[in-house]
Amino acid sequence: MNKDTSHINSLENEAIYIIREVAAQFEKPVLLFSGGKDSITLVRLAVKAFYPAKVPFPLMHIDTGHNFPETIEFRDRLCKELGLELIVRNVQDSIDQGKVKEESGRYASRNMLQTTTLLDALEEFKFDAAIGGARRDEEKARAKERIFSVRDDFGQWDEKNQRPELFDMLNGDIEHGQNVRVFPISNWTELDVWSYIEQENIEIPSIYFAHKRKVFLRDGMIWSAEDDVVYRDENEEVLEKMVRFRTVGDMSCTAAVYSDAVSISKVVEEIRDSTISERGARIDDKRSEGAMEKRKQQGYF
Repeated sequence: MNKDTSHINSLENEAIYIIREVAAQFEKPVLLFSGGKDSITLVRLAVKAFYPAKVPFPLMHIDTGHNFPETIEFRDRLCKELGLELIVRNVQDSIDQGKVKEESGRYASRNMLQTTTLLDALEEFKFDAAIGGARRDEEKARAKERIFSVRDDFGQWDEKNQRPELFDMLNGDIEHGQNVRVFPISNWTELDVWSYIEQENIEIPSIYFAHKRKVFLRDGMIWSAEDDVVYRDENEEVLEKMVRFRTVGDMSCTAAVYSDAVSISKVVEEIRDSTISERGARIDDKRSEGAMEKRKQQGYF
């Protein structure tokens, strides 16, 4: 066994241990699933954790309505193939109910609006633990967070009041009304995720691979021009370029990168050579210095 394989296997064992602890310590867990690479990795880990039994909790997607079509198609197909229960709650419903207000303008996005829909869904189903694919290497606010991250009865996170996690002892004791966000791949990097996908031969949406796409340039970023979700000025020229997406959030806040990586091995090679974070292509993280931390304090994942 080479060093890289040993490292990935160690991360897998840790994540499986965490997922099993969630099932053991909480009454109603849920796995948040978007169809992106990190949540797909979580599904593989959950399947392994309980095999040959079925995964003992449902998957849930907070759908903004502005997701990449390739991701939604993959989400539905994967859940059907694995026989997993999928719950979908829509940001559009929160807008229609007047709970949140649609943004407008050239930087409009529904990404910020997901928090209300997520908190409502957790309350609706009385989920006491929500498993997600956030990683500490993605963003500095996420680097502060514990693997078992306690939220109050308003879904809020207090970065100054977190439990110690000594010797991998995970404390799932919570008070009435509280819930926990759980991050089994918190200690993984983007390269670790892709190396695991390669090692396990996991299928992922085609949008992660280089393909010809109609795009336009703005603020040094490459935006999809294949739909009407992303605002585009009349003077912003549409081009056809070979691109791929390193992360697949909302279409309105997720930019592409130039690439010729058409296979998992090529993506791994590309990431090894990259000097830019994957979230460098997420405009929602650039709204302010503490954008992510503020959203997490309000209940965002």
